[in-house]
Amino acid sequence: MARVCQVTGKKPQTGHSVSHSNIKTKRRFLPNLQTKRFFFAEEDRWVTLKVSAEAIRTINKNGLSTVIKQLRAEGNKI
Repeated sequence: MARVCQVTGKKPQTGHSVSHSNIKTKRRFLPNLQTKRFFFAEEDRWVTLKVSAEAIRTINKNGLSTVIKQLRAEGNKI
């Protein structure tokens, strides 16, 4: 699954495009994903993550080491 945030787990949702005449057709709502490099000071290396805008704010708030520790506890390889 390519369009999934590695931190929050956000993935595409489905819904409807609604025209002016109220005809509904299926569409996808994609998450706002960014491929971002973070410097992980504890291991003295760069870490590349595919994260949503919300996850970038979470990393800024809680710190990269806390987020990576949680990801590794869940079994993700980083």
